[in-house]
Amino acid sequence: MARSGSRFMRLAVREARRNLKSMDGGPFGACIVKGGRVIAVSRNTVLTGDATCHAEINAIRIASRKMGTFDLSGCVIYSTTEPCPMCFTALHWARVGTIVYGTTIRDAQKLGFNEFAVSNARMKTLGKSGVRLVKSRVAGECGKLLAQWSALPHKEVY
Repeated sequence: MARSGSRFMRLAVREARRNLKSMDGGPFGACIVKGGRVIAVSRNTVLTGDATCHAEINAIRIASRKMGTFDLSGCVIYSTTEPCPMCFTALHWARVGTIVYGTTIRDAQKLGFNEFAVSNARMKTLGKSGVRLVKSRVAGECGKLLAQWSALPHKEVY
């Protein structure tokens, strides 16, 4: 997963960077992969009118449509920031096997995002979830993405 995982995380980062220009949402991106094949790439679009349109939720919707099922067993999601509790729960329900993340929920909180301070590890324990959690080897690129977003004028945090 390490070599290809870096490539998949970079797809998520590239997608998240689109919001540095469009400002459709925060600096968050996600990529869902199954068997080494990209199934979905998405970004956060909450500022287009739907608070549930986090990158992970958007990616789940795309992947489910493409695969014709809610069951994303065997899939891995690469998320530029650790999924929030809503997204973690959706990934658990969709049966995604592994979450690879860059920055943490606390990193997003530090920028003013309205995050619950509940880590994925805590959610996994509380919910007895079998999802595997992996810190990305390219987390630094995700951190740079947050820093670039933070430096922008006239941004909205939610």
